[in-house]
Amino acid sequence: MMEPLLDRPGPQIGRPSLGERMASCCSYRTLQAWLPILTWLPKYRLSWLQMDLIAGLTVGLTTVPQALAYAEVAGLPVQYGLYSAFMGGFIYTFLGTSKDVTLGPTAIMSLLCASYVGGDPVRAVLLSLICGTIQTAMALLRLGFLLDFISFPVIKGFTCAAAVTIAFGQVKNVLGLKDIPHEFFLQVYYTFYRIPETRIGDVVLGLLCLCLLVTLQWMKSTLEPPSEQEALLTRAAHSLVWGIATVRNALVVVAASFLAFSWNAFGSPVFTITGKTSQGLPPFRAPPLFETTPNGTSISFGEIIEDFGGGLAVIPFMGVLESIAIAKAFGESCNDYRINANQELFAIGLTNIMGSFVSAYPVTGSFGRTAVNSQTGVCTPAGGIVTGVVVLLSLAFLMPAFYYIPKASLAAVIICAVAPLVDYRVVMQFWRIRKLDLVPFLITFLLSFWEVQYGIVGGVVVSGLMLLYNVARPSIKVCDHGVLVMELDSGLSFPPQSTSTLSYTLRHSSPPRSVVLDCHHVNTVDYTVVNELRDLLRQFKLRGVALIFSGLQVLTDWVCSGLQVLTDWVCSGLQVLTDWYNQTD
Repeated sequence: MMEPLLDRPGPQIGRPSLGERMASCCSYRTLQAWLPILTWLPKYRLSWLQMDLIAGLTVGLTTVPQALAYAEVAGLPVQYGLYSAFMGGFIYTFLGTSKDVTLGPTAIMSLLCASYVGGDPVRAVLLSLICGTIQTAMALLRLGFLLDFISFPVIKGFTCAAAVTIAFGQVKNVLGLKDIPHEFFLQVYYTFYRIPETRIGDVVLGLLCLCLLVTLQWMKSTLEPPSEQEALLTRAAHSLVWGIATVRNALVVVAASFLAFSWNAFGSPVFTITGKTSQGLPPFRAPPLFETTPNGTSISFGEIIEDFGGGLAVIPFMGVLESIAIAKAFGESCNDYRINANQELFAIGLTNIMGSFVSAYPVTGSFGRTAVNSQTGVCTPAGGIVTGVVVLLSLAFLMPAFYYIPKASLAAVIICAVAPLVDYRVVMQFWRIRKLDLVPFLITFLLSFWEVQYGIVGGVVVSGLMLLYNVARPSIKVCDHGVLVMELDSGLSFPPQSTSTLSYTLRHSSPPRSVVLDCHHVNTVDYTVVNELRDLLRQFKLRGVALIFSGLQVLTDWVCSGLQVLTDWVCSGLQVLTDWYNQTD
């Protein structure tokens, strides 16, 4: 039997020795923390395999058309969407802490990528490597808390603006227009300016695809789950309708491609199609660390980093923020399990690093595909392996068929995917709960149309200034009971607004009166405030009145020495405090 820990010589309780800490780092429990697959794989059941196969296949059929479409948003050839769509499923199976999350290209990340790489595949792949490195370093250093400084109004302002930008950016494909600038305001101008050049075939096909997608989405949202008492045929019909509505993107793209192929076969190409794409799987190779332009000029790694600029902060942060928000939404709110934010950060970072070796651009968690995964009944992250296999099979065997995919159908898929991001109801919620939250929301929303990074930085700065103002101007409740009683609701720290209030009260009270500073809610005192209070104590003593601290719990030795309170003066102050309590009784 082991001896009681208290009877042994050695380290105190709560302070493990170096050897114990090393043993803890090398334990199986620590290995499970870094490889969550070791937690659920030993308990894996055959029934889970069936659900994971169904969920993975369903998500795969949703991923393929969306990946092709999001590559268009990023300004890259469509095959790069598929290159970016399979690595996340394999990596996240081993490292992810959510059974529902699916990693891959998204509308938001594609828009951010387009802003910084300008349609250059080499830079997009290098950006994936750099973003993954930054995210992995943040995970190892446990810096996930930095995401807390991006407030909800900033996130909503950015996502709403991004949805509008992405959706309007696809209008040109629905109209069949070419050579439209990428800048939002120029895009709006030239889209309307060149409406006379609209291709009727693209408009008709795009509108038909939009109507079909909206109808199928409405059918799925209004479909009530069947009860166990209903007939088998009824339940089968329900499952059929739900399945068709779930893979609606794939069905619409396949139908539109078949229609375009038929018209082209008869010599009447009326649709703008995707065109030639690279065939086969991407080669596994190290991402290039420099770029050579068509005229033979070599651009160094440092110059590329300089060109990325603020994107090296914006893209990693937004990617992690989007994925962790999705994981928390489906884990803690919907399915009653908790996720590890730093481990999620590590999984996303490693996915982007490994993705750069197969020509992927930066990825993150997808809300739409995660919702499909959860609703299909996925049991473990192993469903991502099935999704990855579906994407790889598409790359290996279906690339020639992608030649005939009409751009109007991909545009319809993108518009329907980003439309729910425009949440107009959140504006009313901000108005009812706290009107000041509209300020960072509107600044982020409006500036994001100019430059994405300006919108995010502007919103974060405004949110930070609002937070600092509340810290610098704490609420102070003043009561007059013969002596002034001032109640603080926060710490005594820099900037010293509370001491300024005390000084103002001393100068303007006639006749001068003693002040009781109720510090029951104060949990911090810093050196700047100590210096201010020392000067205030002298002023109070010169005027023959007292400053009494009531309930101060943090009056440490260095604070006392800094204040240099005289014993006899404190006693007189305590007498004033006693008299005040007697009056209030």
